[in-house]
Amino acid sequence: MPSARDEILDRARASLGRPAGAPPQSIPGTTRVGPRVAGEREAELELFCGEIRKLSGVAKRLVGREALAAALAELVRAEGVKKATLWSTPDLVAWGVEGSLRSLGVEIVSPQADKHLVAACELGVTGVDAALPETGTLVLTSSPERPRVVSLLPRVHLALLTPAALRADLHQAFAEVKPSDYMVLVTGPSRTADIELTLTLGVHGPKALYAWVLEGV
Repeated sequence: MPSARDEILDRARASLGRPAGAPPQSIPGTTRVGPRVAGEREAELELFCGEIRKLSGVAKRLVGREALAAALAELVRAEGVKKATLWSTPDLVAWGVEGSLRSLGVEIVSPQADKHLVAACELGVTGVDAALPETGTLVLTSSPERPRVVSLLPRVHLALLTPAALRADLHQAFAEVKPSDYMVLVTGPSRTADIELTLTLGVHGPKALYAWVLEGV
């Protein structure tokens, strides 16, 4: 007596006109897509920012640390940030992110603190290992100084990157972060939809994503 699995496979084969035991068909050459080739720097930056905005994110290009400090002040006011947590990477330290937030009256919570304390933060600030202009995707690796909870638990995720983080396609980004034990791919704010396809942001992660490209820092 055939199993339920065999019956399902037999029906699938019949609908495709393939007898049992037939070798798989070869993939047509027209379905193969070569690696994406990066365009000019300015075009790639504009494409990346445009994709972030299409995903309900906020993208900015900032020149210099003064512009970064001003943008942080605007974000803190707009999102009602009282507490924040952030990576302790050399880039974020050099850009003075923690100092700017403290000067705005924001309480800094260690990313190594209890997860409930981290989740109570309105803002999580990370760097970016790689960014894909074609989809607006951010690639973040994890390590003791860059805990993944920072990008996952707070209500707002702020990702800071330089143009050097842009990569042509996912294959290139994966090759570079392959030695890492864990990585997070971020494509817009957290989103989900119920059976009636009603889209809701922030159910399983940050409700808002800010991606700022820093130049001249």
